[in-house]
Amino acid sequence: MKKKCFKFFITAGVLLFLSSCVSSDKMVYFNKGETTTDLKTLQNYEPVLEPGDLLNIHISTINQEAAVPFNLYETAQGYGTPKQLPYLVNAKGEINFPVLGTLKVTGYTTTQLSEHIKTLLVDHLINPTVNVRLINFKISVLGDVKSPGVYTIETERITILEALGLAGDLLIQGKRQTVTLVREHKGERTIATIDLTDKKLFESPYFYLVQNDALYVEPNKTKINSSAVGSNTGIFLSTISTLISLIAIFTR
Repeated sequence: MKKKCFKFFITAGVLLFLSSCVSSDKMVYFNKGETTTDLKTLQNYEPVLEPGDLLNIHISTINQEAAVPFNLYETAQGYGTPKQLPYLVNAKGEINFPVLGTLKVTGYTTTQLSEHIKTLLVDHLINPTVNVRLINFKISVLGDVKSPGVYTIETERITILEALGLAGDLLIQGKRQTVTLVREHKGERTIATIDLTDKKLFESPYFYLVQNDALYVEPNKTKINSSAVGSNTGIFLSTISTLISLIAIFTR
């Protein structure tokens, strides 16, 4: 009986040693910084177009037949509902638009591009309406979250909190103070560290994500250690058990 109790306490002690206490300051969102009741004007964020973006551009006017040459559609085998074809922004930041030819689109938001194309159509159409949508706005959420993956955003506007919400939030072992954001803009890559426990996040230039942003949530030391222990737990406990047995034999 004493031998079993001894083995139990040794095993419990080892497991207790491998675990660690985590401060609530490292777990609770927005616990740092001053609390304020001031209302601030929210940023009217729109993504800026980049090479590799896919755009849906639809032109309409009073005489819809006159707008047909300006819309890019494909009909399969000459029947069925016409399918609107997207425009791929090439490496030079351009698209090849019907009638108007090559257009530089990078640096514009979708709203700004709509207005720009509208001015180009004034000589061709009466009161044209231009609708531009970015259809491949996507972000990646990886690491210690419930549902890591790539998410397509239809609204062209998403915050870092909404992105983490799409991925099911951080797991309990995810490090909230050092979330990594990788962003590529104008051929340059930026790597930023985000602290989800700090209220300053709401004023950060990374609060709103842009297309192709990637978030990575690093696991904490407890999870890293447990993954190492997990694969060797059987051998480790077997060794401990053997040592305990030898001690029991030589101390009889």
